[in-house]
Amino acid sequence: MKQEMSSVDVAALVLELRPRLLDAKIMKIYQHSPDEIRIGLHIFKEGRTNLVIEAGRRLHLTAHPEEAPKFPQSFPMLLRKHLTGGRITGISQYDFDRIIEMHIQRGVDTTLLLIELFSRGNIILLDAEKKIILPLKSISFRDRKVIRGEVYELPQAQLSPVTATPDELKEMFSSSDNDIVRTMATRMNMGGQYAEEVCTRAGIDKNMPAKQLADASYLHKAMQEVFKPLGAELKPHIVLKDGKPVDVLPFELSHYDKNEKKYLGTFNEALDEYFSAGAEKKREQINEIKETQNKKTGLYEYRLQKQIQALEKFRDDEGKLVRRGEMIYGHYQTVDGILNVIKAAREKGYSWDDIKNILKRSDVPEARVIKSINAGKGTITITLDNEEIELDSRLSVTQNSQMYYDRSKKLSSKIKGALEAIEATKKLTGKEEIPKKTRQKLPVHKQKWYEQFRWFLSSDGFLVIGGRDATSNEDIVKKYLEKRDIFFHAHVSGSPAVVIKTEGKEVPETTLMEAAQFTVSYSVIWKSGQASGDAYWVLPEQVSKTPESGEYVAKGAFVIRGQRNYFKDVMLGAALGLILNEEKRLIGGPLGAVKKKAQFVMEVEPGEFEQNDISKKIYRMLVEKFEDKKLIKDIASPDKIAMFLPPGRSKVTGL
Repeated sequence: MKQEMSSVDVAALVLELRPRLLDAKIMKIYQHSPDEIRIGLHIFKEGRTNLVIEAGRRLHLTAHPEEAPKFPQSFPMLLRKHLTGGRITGISQYDFDRIIEMHIQRGVDTTLLLIELFSRGNIILLDAEKKIILPLKSISFRDRKVIRGEVYELPQAQLSPVTATPDELKEMFSSSDNDIVRTMATRMNMGGQYAEEVCTRAGIDKNMPAKQLADASYLHKAMQEVFKPLGAELKPHIVLKDGKPVDVLPFELSHYDKNEKKYLGTFNEALDEYFSAGAEKKREQINEIKETQNKKTGLYEYRLQKQIQALEKFRDDEGKLVRRGEMIYGHYQTVDGILNVIKAAREKGYSWDDIKNILKRSDVPEARVIKSINAGKGTITITLDNEEIELDSRLSVTQNSQMYYDRSKKLSSKIKGALEAIEATKKLTGKEEIPKKTRQKLPVHKQKWYEQFRWFLSSDGFLVIGGRDATSNEDIVKKYLEKRDIFFHAHVSGSPAVVIKTEGKEVPETTLMEAAQFTVSYSVIWKSGQASGDAYWVLPEQVSKTPESGEYVAKGAFVIRGQRNYFKDVMLGAALGLILNEEKRLIGGPLGAVKKKAQFVMEVEPGEFEQNDISKKIYRMLVEKFEDKKLIKDIASPDKIAMFLPPGRSKVTGL
């Protein structure tokens, strides 16, 4: 079921409301929830009405307003101070994005109410110079600040599907590393639903790599056809499935040709009925429940237990999906080998039955983990660590792993909904807490396979892993070093085995330099007191455990044959950083790479404090710096800090 308005919805609604809201007078303003406000309006020749705005979700006039709260909150009170009595002089959509600008004139004062309907959304009041008077939600990260007094910065403009030319489309596709449908969805603000509609009408495979598109004229023609109603006549309707609403659209899409539809006079009416019509029934049901609460306490107790059981199942399923995604990556070479064998066999013309028979007779180790093949779906079920995992034979290892992560994210939204339902039921039962057995701490971060090693993401987005000791050095080379990767080592004995996971992409010089600094900084050179060291890189085929005759290769050490590519006098240095967006976690590595990802960065260099002492010192500095002490304890405790520090004595040199 559709949960929020799309950019196309915004375009259609603004087109429809602009003449209607022009010169409308602003009356009182209310806030009904952390994300939702209601603005009372008086429209010329129509009379009083209400505009409901829910950050990150919807904006429309409503015939189903909620009751005014008894105690107004600070945000609507400030909006009243600046807007009450003012008139709307303009309403527009920014750059075919989910951003609506509402211009208000009150006397000599001009203000702008800016509504963000993307992500978690926001409602922001700006002055004439676009300085923020007050946002509904204050946000302060390194790359974005939405706080009082700051100048609001709009996102970078993207290509609009309404005005794009064939040449502009061709240029966009030629510079994309994604497929056609994802390129249109993300680079043109149209979303996946409309991108698929354009591909369908153009008769083009949506999964085709964008760079392979030679002629964009078919897509351009289809795009004009799809979005033509935005400049002509809309056909607003609600899409039904089994009699229940699942979507609301300003015009028809072929995807829903077989669905029942309910047509309405205006798109605003369609939005209002879709998002709000059930609100009155819901409130009536809640009132009825409250009236009979004493008689039906047992019913609510039963409901609460059922909701708790559902929550437990969602959390359990989410954990399984994450675990399977990690296991696919944890057995990267095995899974990659299976997928490559299947792919090669299919390309040679073998049928699925042929492949099954060959695998039954095969003594190849990878064949032993294959449990079954579903020819109809093109999937393979394998057994890893006594757990059955389904793989899509058409996808890579990374894509199969990501598929499980994506499914776990969908369950995260169900968990959020279950928690909200439990909270509502608790109020009816008079309980203040979820029973202790279900009060689980939601993980701040889901463990990735590579976090058993030293690691960082380079400035260019490449994963770099390094050994912590002889055993992990062996594991990295034997289990995770692929032919397309790059191997680094310091020019000393006592260096981590460091690998850049290239995924077949060309590695820029910045990543090579960061990997070199990472290698020397986490080697024995750090302990020696030197300011710099040498590192080199080679190809995987140059790395071997086979010694020359009469020689011995110790555990965690390797024989390097052939030419070495050196980085001389690489300065030692490392950094720790706090990511404070939705993910919230501690990272480490070279300064340049950490700065690219983190909102708060600390630089370290060889110094006088033992690793245990400097970890505690950094932790105390963070606790003093940030108000949320519990968050720091969760994501940056001394033991977690120590995991990212080079071996030996260190000191903090910069914050």
